[in-house]
Amino acid sequence: MKQKITGVLIALLFLFAYVSFTPDSSLYDDYTKWQQYGGGPDQSRYFKGSQITKKNVNKLQVAWVYPTTDSVPNFFSPIVVDTIMYVMAKNYSLVAINALTGKEIWIHANLQGLTRRGINYWESKDRKDRRLLFTLNNSLQAIDALTGKSILTFGTDGYVDMREGLDREVASIRRIQPMMPGVVYDNLIIMGSAPGEGYFSPPGHVRAYNVVTGKQEWIFHTIPHPGEFGYETWPKDAYKYVGAVNVWSEISVDVKRGIAYLPLGSPTYDYYGADRLGSNLFGNSLVALDARTGKRLWHFQTVHHDLWDYDLASAPQLITVKHKGKRIDAVAAATKHGFMFVFDRVTGEPIFPIEEKPFPTSEMPGEQAWPTQPIPTVVSSFTRHEVTKETLNPYYSQAEKDKWHKRIAAAKSGLYIPPSDKYETIAVPGALGGVNFGNTAADPTKGMVYILAQEYPSVYKLEKIKAPTEMMSKDDVLKAKTLYASTCKSCHGENMTGAGIAPSIVNAGQRMGIDDFKGLLAAGRGQMPGFAHIQEEQVTAIYRFLGGNPAMRVGFGRKNDSSKMPEGPVVASGGAKVNPDARVVAPMSDYPEDVEHPQDRYTTDYGTFWPGLLNPKWSRVMAYDLNTGTVKWEHTIGEDTLALNKETKNLGTPGGAQRKGMVVTSNGVLFCTAKGGKLYAFDSDKGKLLWETTLSHESNAQPMMYEIKGKQYLVVNATSNFGRDGINHAKKPGALPRGYVVYALPDKK
Repeated sequence: MKQKITGVLIALLFLFAYVSFTPDSSLYDDYTKWQQYGGGPDQSRYFKGSQITKKNVNKLQVAWVYPTTDSVPNFFSPIVVDTIMYVMAKNYSLVAINALTGKEIWIHANLQGLTRRGINYWESKDRKDRRLLFTLNNSLQAIDALTGKSILTFGTDGYVDMREGLDREVASIRRIQPMMPGVVYDNLIIMGSAPGEGYFSPPGHVRAYNVVTGKQEWIFHTIPHPGEFGYETWPKDAYKYVGAVNVWSEISVDVKRGIAYLPLGSPTYDYYGADRLGSNLFGNSLVALDARTGKRLWHFQTVHHDLWDYDLASAPQLITVKHKGKRIDAVAAATKHGFMFVFDRVTGEPIFPIEEKPFPTSEMPGEQAWPTQPIPTVVSSFTRHEVTKETLNPYYSQAEKDKWHKRIAAAKSGLYIPPSDKYETIAVPGALGGVNFGNTAADPTKGMVYILAQEYPSVYKLEKIKAPTEMMSKDDVLKAKTLYASTCKSCHGENMTGAGIAPSIVNAGQRMGIDDFKGLLAAGRGQMPGFAHIQEEQVTAIYRFLGGNPAMRVGFGRKNDSSKMPEGPVVASGGAKVNPDARVVAPMSDYPEDVEHPQDRYTTDYGTFWPGLLNPKWSRVMAYDLNTGTVKWEHTIGEDTLALNKETKNLGTPGGAQRKGMVVTSNGVLFCTAKGGKLYAFDSDKGKLLWETTLSHESNAQPMMYEIKGKQYLVVNATSNFGRDGINHAKKPGALPRGYVVYALPDKK
């Protein structure tokens, strides 16, 4: 399924491009700055510094903490420019603080709906124009990095409507802004999206905008239009109704060559594809684009006609390897389903052989699973792919084991087993398994790629769904009650009247729009965790169950109307004021009238209630030497009440790598976070544990590093709550406040 132009032609094209145009690389190429989500445009999380070494890393101590002074568990990863650090705090405010002391410089308040995981920085060559770029409630906006005020010359009155130009009615698009901040390259910001994963979600076309004007400079149709490459891999009208095929994670850029590498996700609907027969380019593909024009250079599809939600969800890592006596600039993509794919960065040729191997057909009506899938043959998988009675969690009670023995006997498990409505399919890894966002890093010069991996099964079973209706059916009521019982009841009580700190949610649907409700469930708020993998139909059902009317929608343009300002140097509030008439009127809910389509639709939940279904090891950090294609070392990570048992230590922990991240240093130290508030330092060459500590709050964000006057600092966002299976370290004596924890070596006396 891979197509490419010849390596010679590509090489000539890039030689010409590099000679005729070289971007300002001062922001990118020395690995001494952390001005983008993954450090720089290559997302390597690699930092070049000399102070922290393998010998002294165990002397790290807390230098200072910036408290967020709220109860919001945020996933925000700071960036640092000169001596200014930018963070999210104080109830969805963007705050600039002094990176040496934590003292506040300015606060732009009330940015509820801000990009969940981070922002981007850009500066002009003369440094007179410095701006922060971010998305807010489906708009792209810019703030002056020095003053904190909105730049109203950006886009139209200070914003760009990201719903425009996506082949759908603008008023039908409920969500499109990405969870990640995109990537800055030269004068462009290249943006992915998070359009949702239900039927008729918007397409995830990738776009680049001018950082000064906000003008869209190019668009890459991830679901090809008529006449475009890959169009024939879909039904002829699929681009009119299929959604997703989006980059919801991290885009990596080879700055010197001007190539952007897109890790693309699966098409909708994730688990049933009778309305999208074909291999479905560019779904589940690593795509190399000319970063200046958006033109495709090469691609490789890691899953054909995906039926398992096996998005490419982590940053492609740009490395240089020694292979067959040559030095090759390569790109490596680790996947949710446990494989590492490695390619020549310029030509797209695999560094190690990949074979198309046959897999089972689908038994679902109208479905046609692709007969083969690509499997790396030299680079070993980093997860298992089957659950059996023998691999069941040995720490389950006997009653639980007996129950699962029966379920496993009646189910099917194995790699690429298509979902069915006749039996359960147990997928390993599942929707949250393998390598996910934030879970890759690299030492670019040594050919080393580091991953955080977890074996997290999903249990699927398809069921037929009916066309949407405004009235609740018995089935809708059952879905709502089931969802409430599994996710809400333990806190909000049997009758929804609340308990302890959990408020009453009786008729809560009448107090907010459907879009705000869906955002609340996805992201969480206060002590309430987010539930990102709840099926769209279930969310709508429970919204109705709580008294809401899905027809009453307020989407794009909503602002936090709170007049309460945080304490401190507030300079602005709410971002650019968007058009108040921009409303989500009626999300697309059926096929266009002129399109042939299957009569039935099927759906399943994500089946992610059993992260510890397999026996350990559940989660670990691993080092791949991609000069040879081998795993150099691995070490378990994470802590919960099960992992603290003396019999289960050093086995990792279920879900231990989810939402975690790494920093790799030039001095051979690998930092990583893990479940339970764990922060580790490993010898990046040998895997030896050098230092560990436990944070007072869980970290669900990418750690980062910076240096000022020769002193290195490691920053960890520790603002999330510990799960029910964890130890609440926030209640221990001497616990630090919820906030950004900054570590450094003690000053010499």
